[in-house]
Amino acid sequence: MTEKNLFSLLSLMQRAGKLQSGEFQTEEAVKTGKAFCVIVAEDASNNTKKLFNDKCTFYKVPIVFFGTKEGLGHAIGKEERSSVAIIDEGFAKSFQKKIITLE
Repeated sequence: MTEKNLFSLLSLMQRAGKLQSGEFQTEEAVKTGKAFCVIVAEDASNNTKKLFNDKCTFYKVPIVFFGTKEGLGHAIGKEERSSVAIIDEGFAKSFQKKIITLE
């Protein structure tokens, strides 16, 4: 599994309507229980990383630090994104399995 494959999977999730992106929407998805996994760009600010790490820990949502803001945005056809929430359990599990093989 390559990083490119993971970005392709994110693109597929976006087309299927199974992603929330941007800090506000991602945080909202976590708080309302819709998020099954949160992805935060590795080059996001320390404040953003801490915010989502704390929120995901509190709400027991898996969190992954992956890619760049530019890469995440490009994969989902938008501007730079520092955070993305996967709002489909199957896609979330698939992404988590695939990222483990990347590490």
